[in-house]
Amino acid sequence: MPGKLPGGGPCASATVHGIGVPGCLSLCHRRAAGPRPAVELARCGWTVFRALVGHERDGREAMKTAGVGLTLFAYGFRPFFLLAGWFAVVGLGGWLLIFQGRMTWSGGLPVTLWHGHEMLFGFVTAAIAGFMLTAVPSWTGTRGFGGWPLVALVALWLAGRVVFAMAGSVPYGILAVLELTFLPALAAMIAPALLRSRNRNTKLLLVLLALWAADVVFMTGLRRGDAALSGASLTFALNLVLLLITVIGGRIVPAFTANALRQRSHEPILRAVPWLERLVILAMVALLVIDVVLPMTTWAGVIAVLAGLAQAARLSRWNGQHTLAEPIVWILHLAYAWLPVGLLLKAAFLLGGFSWAAFWMHALGAGATATMILAVMSRASLGHTGRELRVPPIMTVSYLMVTLAAALRVFGPAVLPFAYGQLITIAGLLWMASFLVFALVYTPILLRPRVDGKPG
Repeated sequence: MPGKLPGGGPCASATVHGIGVPGCLSLCHRRAAGPRPAVELARCGWTVFRALVGHERDGREAMKTAGVGLTLFAYGFRPFFLLAGWFAVVGLGGWLLIFQGRMTWSGGLPVTLWHGHEMLFGFVTAAIAGFMLTAVPSWTGTRGFGGWPLVALVALWLAGRVVFAMAGSVPYGILAVLELTFLPALAAMIAPALLRSRNRNTKLLLVLLALWAADVVFMTGLRRGDAALSGASLTFALNLVLLLITVIGGRIVPAFTANALRQRSHEPILRAVPWLERLVILAMVALLVIDVVLPMTTWAGVIAVLAGLAQAARLSRWNGQHTLAEPIVWILHLAYAWLPVGLLLKAAFLLGGFSWAAFWMHALGAGATATMILAVMSRASLGHTGRELRVPPIMTVSYLMVTLAAALRVFGPAVLPFAYGQLITIAGLLWMASFLVFALVYTPILLRPRVDGKPG
């Protein structure tokens, strides 16, 4: 039975099966032409999103009736992993064109900040959304997220990317509303299931909200033309992502490793050390705090040493050396290895001023973050579509390319006889090629139904 859209505003009397969401959005567009466009757009966007979440079952049936691509929006990982893969190619390609002077970005801040923002709040948040929307149903035993609510969430992500690319020509109010709506909407979608089940992962909602707060700070810096403020917000956001990798990676890497070793009749010995597990988390939280209150100081370097050594000790207990025959497993270890490498490089730069460690941030971003995203997306996309957990040989090439790209970006300037600009271009093209392979291999997988006939 169709119901009214909750929340008031210009769509308050619209129904999902009455004038429909497209009609409501058209009405929103007309109202946004008034004296307060940002306010009207915000009210409309939130109203429509709440309506879609509240009518998920009807939304699924409406999609079937309308013949919309139901498979793509049958589960959260499908559209967002697809978007993350293709945006990695397009987003970094745009950055290389800007870096080479073939394209411009007129957002009012240095273009390096545009690059950092889109990698974190475009590429990374798409991957996080795909992971969260797939993991939460597994954690809570609830129905997966799909249908029109998922369509709406994807639309919000896309809207943010489009308006941010045109930041210099879009009114700030509209830019801020469209850029800052996605993460709260994602949190609102997954929160009910987590809160009702009192799941231990509920605290990850705080990570999403902290990421959103970092984006708010970035947008504030954009409005003020304050590059330092926006840059600090990106460091904070990256540290949040590293904390997320530490928490989630600390569960999935040893678990998937143990499963792979058992399948090869090799009894795994992966015993967690409670005090080390606590130390790793505390060290990453301390890193998050110190980079806010005392960034780029000796104290920040000391914390980075502690965190790096703790991460290395943790990784050493996961028996990664026994997984070399399984690319889908060893890539998880290689991705996590970039964490201690990046943290120790940061310590070397802050404490010793060593120039060869100057690009530690790319070890943590292009290395740890991007490689872990590639590893998780390539595995989860197989498992959640009913396929065997074995990647084709071309994906092994993709894993090697993303690793080589990160290594060139981090260590190339210190050890290779190439101009800095040439190294950035070569590393960037390798990184793009890695995700292009993922996109080409996995687009058909993500667009087609599960091979076992199950829903999702």
